[in-house]
Amino acid sequence: MSQDYQPLSSTKIAGDYQRDWAKGLRAQITSGEKYAFVNADTPHEIFHHLGVPIVTNQWWSAIIAAKQLSEFYFDYMQSAGFHDRLARYSSLPLIAELEGDTSRQPWGGLPTPSILCARQSADDHQKVFSLWSEKTGAPLALLSSPAVPDPQPDWWRLAREDWEQLYHSDRLDLMVAEFEALIAQLEALTGRTFDREGFALYMDRINEQERIYEEVSALIADAVRCPIRISEQIPNVMIPQWHRGSPWAIEHAKRFRDEVAERVSAGVGVVENERIRMMWIGAGLWFDTSFYSAFEESHGAVFAWSMYLPFAADGYIRESKGDPLRALAARVSAMNEQLHQPPWINSWMVEQAKRYRIDVALMLIPEHDRFSGHGSLFAKKALEAAGVRVIEVWSDMVDPRQWSREEMMARIVPELDAIHAERN
Repeated sequence: MSQDYQPLSSTKIAGDYQRDWAKGLRAQITSGEKYAFVNADTPHEIFHHLGVPIVTNQWWSAIIAAKQLSEFYFDYMQSAGFHDRLARYSSLPLIAELEGDTSRQPWGGLPTPSILCARQSADDHQKVFSLWSEKTGAPLALLSSPAVPDPQPDWWRLAREDWEQLYHSDRLDLMVAEFEALIAQLEALTGRTFDREGFALYMDRINEQERIYEEVSALIADAVRCPIRISEQIPNVMIPQWHRGSPWAIEHAKRFRDEVAERVSAGVGVVENERIRMMWIGAGLWFDTSFYSAFEESHGAVFAWSMYLPFAADGYIRESKGDPLRALAARVSAMNEQLHQPPWINSWMVEQAKRYRIDVALMLIPEHDRFSGHGSLFAKKALEAAGVRVIEVWSDMVDPRQWSREEMMARIVPELDAIHAERN
């Protein structure tokens, strides 16, 4: 049973690498090296290729939440007069910056960025980053998010090769022009030249990494028993994604794949008597990740799916076709929309639920985050029509004030009991 579960060696390796990297990043930026503070759905590849260290807004938000500081900052946010519907995940770092007590913050606070970058993919992103720019004086690069007039529900079938048709030429033209302006800004900032031939090779390496994750996703989906917990899936995918295309990231993806394959071949499962497969829809519950193993012993129920692993292939693989910068525009152009907005999200969730043989989906709905939350009920309806039980989790990724594990378990247990009753 799950008490005998042995963590992957890959998980420790990834965690150790990330801690060492974070220490190095902290040393870089606190010693005065230029760095960028960027949103998660911006073209990180451009910054990486030009050697500009980045701190990602949502990663920093998760760091703050993991240190149990978010409740203090959200109370401060309320007292400072910010409206209650400000997206928590995206605004937490700004609130910490505005509160100003660096002795409380991780790393003793962040120094002033050399540049800020956000994609205007939600109502508040541009304002959050504008306030950060006003507070620090850092220059701000805002990227457009022009809507696709006819989004295809089965977008993942077209996105790898037929991205020009899927995202439309005029939209990609705009994004490439903005990428070129960002490149020029970073070249001026660093004194370096953007190596276009090297960038093409870099984009190919990212595709290679994501294909490895596609293999891992298939292994877990097809396994008789889920071989690993999603609390291990997530770091083994997310950490290399922050470093995507690097030699270490590709090496680690292979290590992770091989270790999962060994478990599947040996018939190892998280739960010996797996009876129910669950999926967690939405970003991680960063302040209570142990929740994901709460139903293993009592119900033989294991969380087999989170978005980070299957999205590695469907959301990132874009064949360059001789124009890697345009392929990057296709990768970035609807990244967030595909994860959160109908009709993008509906069919993908149904396809993934069928692929992973999901019985119950827990759907995180951050009610204060219009972009991440307001399309969720459309996906719920689509999943239920496909025969998946869906339980709404009205909480937030980084705000523990709305979360009660006991109340959530009291809602989930009857659903799991009902499944057992139906099968017996």
